[in-house]
Amino acid sequence: MKMESSTSSNKSIKEGKAEICLTTEKVFYNPVQEFNRDLSIAVLSIFSEVYRNEKLEKEKKKKDGDGDSSEIAFSILEALSATGLRSIRYAKEIPNVTKIIANDLSEQAVETIKANIVHNQVENLIDINHDDACMLMYKHKFPSKRFSAIDLDPYGGPSIFLDSAVQSVQDGGLLLVTATDMAILAGNPPETCYYKYGAVSLKTKSCHEMALRILLQCIESHANRYSRYIVPLLSISADFYVRVFVKVYSGAIHCKKTTSKLSMAYQCVGCDNITLQPLGGFKPNPSERNPYQTKAFLPTVPPVGEYCVHCNQRHHLGGPIWSAPIHDETFVSRVLTHVQENPHLFGTAKRIQGVLSMVREELQNVPLYHTLDKLFGRVHLETMPMLVMRSAIMNAGHKVSYSHASKLSIKTTAPAQLIWDIIRTWAKTHPAKPSKLEADPVSRHILTQEIKSEVDLSVRADANPISRRDGQLRFQFNPTPNWGPGSRAAVNVGDDKMSKAKRNQNKHIKQREKRQHSQPSDDDARKKKNTDVN
Repeated sequence: MKMESSTSSNKSIKEGKAEICLTTEKVFYNPVQEFNRDLSIAVLSIFSEVYRNEKLEKEKKKKDGDGDSSEIAFSILEALSATGLRSIRYAKEIPNVTKIIANDLSEQAVETIKANIVHNQVENLIDINHDDACMLMYKHKFPSKRFSAIDLDPYGGPSIFLDSAVQSVQDGGLLLVTATDMAILAGNPPETCYYKYGAVSLKTKSCHEMALRILLQCIESHANRYSRYIVPLLSISADFYVRVFVKVYSGAIHCKKTTSKLSMAYQCVGCDNITLQPLGGFKPNPSERNPYQTKAFLPTVPPVGEYCVHCNQRHHLGGPIWSAPIHDETFVSRVLTHVQENPHLFGTAKRIQGVLSMVREELQNVPLYHTLDKLFGRVHLETMPMLVMRSAIMNAGHKVSYSHASKLSIKTTAPAQLIWDIIRTWAKTHPAKPSKLEADPVSRHILTQEIKSEVDLSVRADANPISRRDGQLRFQFNPTPNWGPGSRAAVNVGDDKMSKAKRNQNKHIKQREKRQHSQPSDDDARKKKNTDVN
């Protein structure tokens, strides 16, 4: 992203193949989201091919012959366009696009979009619309009017747009959804998360993946009401937001499988271990002639006792969360290859390659993860090197990977018992201070339990994943001060960038100092008293 400014009131911004001009501060633009836009373009470039091929196959089956790919439309709705930058980049950089609708409720935003579309000469592909995003999508809920892809990138939470979005996307179409209200999704106010997303969030070290899984279950819940369901292609936690890319299909019979994709989460308040309880499952149905026919069943509960077996503490209950895979490895590989072959198209190409490489390495059937700092901090031990922990898990015959959502993450098929046995083995040569264990009965209880597993701490070469070994940009450092979602309806570029955030820094300390300066000193008070007496 490059920013040029001709005057204080007229900013010119170049990103990708687009150039936009902003003449007002009341239209939202955030340069932090360049990674979001680049990744969306890479995903849509591959998805447009997948979508057209699927439609072409259906046409061939209907006509019992060759279909015509030129007749297949690929339309995109950007429901909350603001500056129009994203829509313009979609028009210029995504192949096979036939139509884009750039919508916004703000009149000033619509005027800005019009000017930028003309400036970029994409009037033939982009239609401008001034309407409430939900009402616009409801008008396109009929199959003949639906969009091939809908992009929802609101300021804050997307939940109010999901009901209309799942109805107005084509069968096999793509929903791109961003949520920036991470405090809610990450467990700070669980009651707020429930009324917004229909799930109770938990405050845990794996909160960023928990946020992704809460958002996915919320989208699935809205889709199920209309006999539709979702298939996640890619789910990303980055910076201050989460972003999911899901295909939407119709089919009531598949909606019945939703309970097997969702789980409640039991979180131990002592050791933070999380145990998942699926809402439902499927088993072979011997009464049917078809041996592949399955029958739904309700699982027995609870999966945990009254007290945690590892630390003897109680549990919190959260969820439901999406417990099925959150990525499609084949699709992710295609997007990664596309970025690797065309790095000049993306300003954040290195970061996309690093993140997608990690996503491809993630264990797909293992929801949530541990973190080294939490595990060893819980028992007051010196933190074990990551490669030693990964090697110990692999030496025990289990799989392990990172999560793209956390630098110190451990995503593994190993049971929690093995993880604590590894930590107890490490404690023999790196003991905790006795004073800390005396003051913390939970840590003492964990470390004094018997080691039940055979633990081998010898380091192995294959414990170091390829993305780490190649030195790829896996975790982005904050490149500028006040890195965050920015202020609503403000252009966050230039010298006054994030001015509100700067103004609010140390706000309470400044107010306290101001009150102290305004109060008279003891000498001033005595002088005033003497003056009043005289």
